[in-house]
Amino acid sequence: MSTKESSAEKAGQDAVASLNKRTGRNMPQAVATGALLVILILACILIRIDAFIYLIVVFMTLGLWELRVDFATVGLHIPVVELWVCSAATMLASFYASDHVAVMTAGVLTTALVGALAATREHHLGGRLVKAVDAKLSGKNADTMADASYDDDTVSSSSNTVANVGVTILTVVYVTLLACLITLPISIGGHPAAHAFMVIFLPALSDIGGLLFGSLFGKHKISPRISPSKSLEGLVGSMLCCLIGALVIFASTYPVAQWGQIWWVALVMGVMVGVTGTVGDLSASLIKRDLGIKDMGHLLKGHGGVLDRVDSILMSAPFITLVLLVTGL
Repeated sequence: MSTKESSAEKAGQDAVASLNKRTGRNMPQAVATGALLVILILACILIRIDAFIYLIVVFMTLGLWELRVDFATVGLHIPVVELWVCSAATMLASFYASDHVAVMTAGVLTTALVGALAATREHHLGGRLVKAVDAKLSGKNADTMADASYDDDTVSSSSNTVANVGVTILTVVYVTLLACLITLPISIGGHPAAHAFMVIFLPALSDIGGLLFGSLFGKHKISPRISPSKSLEGLVGSMLCCLIGALVIFASTYPVAQWGQIWWVALVMGVMVGVTGTVGDLSASLIKRDLGIKDMGHLLKGHGGVLDRVDSILMSAPFITLVLLVTGL
């Protein structure tokens, strides 16, 4: 290899290392994983919309397991099997039922009740969970591990029970309810593919815009304590990318004759999702900071866990659903 080629390779490696440092993630891995996810989601949406619903159920199942491990690192327990069964049944029933909203509401309330009752019983950590918790704890610093209540015999049984019920209800709201609101737009309005693109790809564009603008121009931090990487410049980038994405989705999926009446909805949705996507990232960062962990999981190379990837999608879903219901789209 010539000196010139060696210098060019080193410059390329330095550029990648600098980008990884600014973004806080392995960008080549993140791009490759993101591309595979986009292909998978597009295939499910375009081939058969039911496949997209089942894909969301799978992601929800993985997300519940991640939370099970994360909460266990601080001595909290969620009844993951009961939540898996009830949450999956709720999502599928609400999609196939004629009255989607009523069935979803009944299913979420039932899941919360069953989960709360199951959280009160005594539980024992299985071998796989113990290994996952130990691996998660090994990534914490000494101060965080000392503060954690995992395997702490001084915590009273009654206090633990109340805490377990509390985090179980939080999990039902954060995962089950919001995941149902990802699939609900697919069932309304007669534009399943367009609505699927909105609930999945607009928040993803928010993440991309925030990451790009934040790494290049970010100087004014939104909340350094919660998420040091989030900046006002990144928020502007999130809104701009979402705005462009919303206009493209609306223009390519709705009839031209209807465009003159709904163009403003695309503007509202683009700006709104840019904000809600950022709030979703901050909310997930707050949970992770309270638990003393960096990532919810490690299933997606370069992105962390499933919940790390879908936090902005979950937070944006109710607002996108509300806009579609109010406007009748």
